[in-house]
Amino acid sequence: MIDDTPVREPIAAKAVTGGPRSRFRDLAATLNDYLTLTKPTIVVLLLITAAGGMFLAARGLPPVSIMVMVWVGGALAAGGANAINHYMDRDIDEQMTRTHLRPVANRRIPPVRALIFGIVLNVLAFALLALGVNLLSAALTLSATLFYVLVYTGWLKRTTPQNIVIGGAAGSIPPMVGWAAVTGEVGLPAVYLFAIIFFWTPPHFWALSLLIRDDYARAGVPMLSVVSTPEQTTLQIFFYTLALVGLTIMFGLIPAVGWVYLSAAVALGLVFIWMAWQLKRDYSRPNARKVYLYSLLYLALLFGAVMADSLLPW
Repeated sequence: MIDDTPVREPIAAKAVTGGPRSRFRDLAATLNDYLTLTKPTIVVLLLITAAGGMFLAARGLPPVSIMVMVWVGGALAAGGANAINHYMDRDIDEQMTRTHLRPVANRRIPPVRALIFGIVLNVLAFALLALGVNLLSAALTLSATLFYVLVYTGWLKRTTPQNIVIGGAAGSIPPMVGWAAVTGEVGLPAVYLFAIIFFWTPPHFWALSLLIRDDYARAGVPMLSVVSTPEQTTLQIFFYTLALVGLTIMFGLIPAVGWVYLSAAVALGLVFIWMAWQLKRDYSRPNARKVYLYSLLYLALLFGAVMADSLLPW
């Protein structure tokens, strides 16, 4: 903040600037807004899945230097992609109760600054991964950002109810990045991890969309819950949950993982199927919220099981 008040008038200066405490609060609020642009909660989940890929590839604890590089680079790239998403979706965010107070939609951060911020974070992420890890992990990370920003946000989200099905590919790439960071290539286990997140995304996001259907309808976003009935949406959630759990069990039958992962996949999957079935039988907001929240826990615990399994000596 610029203070144009002469030094000889400290009282007036305090009135204009609000004093040091006010300036500190303003700075803290601005920094918090930029942090909000990155959607840190989402970033944390992406980093957990990237760690799963690293542990699985290393068959144990990956080199600490690689883990740090992948986590920092992944956080920068995901945060940057989310900041660009704020820029591109500001017209939608303005109309939704859930998002209208976001920094760009609420005009606390100018749109161009959010765009520049997101681009800079991704440039830093690419450089860090390319120089500190390998070019493949950097290229995969950049591809996730480009797919999320250009394909999902810029095209699919506004045009088709299958937006989250196809667009989910962007969020499925972090395990492949983790695997590539350790091995320098993309192997079959990494493809399985990609597919698991790909099939997890629709039931997770459609459960959320049931909770904020009116918001999406007001903003003109053709989510499945908007263009179809709750019965059809919950049916699709159930079918995708079945496919997801079947895939996780199939993955447990290959040599890449062992009994710890397989046991977790079966136990966690049965709970997920039961909750999706309950939502299909009796659609209600509380049931949709349960499926949404459990889906987050499910993915974190499943990839935690991948890491735990990788640490075992057999």
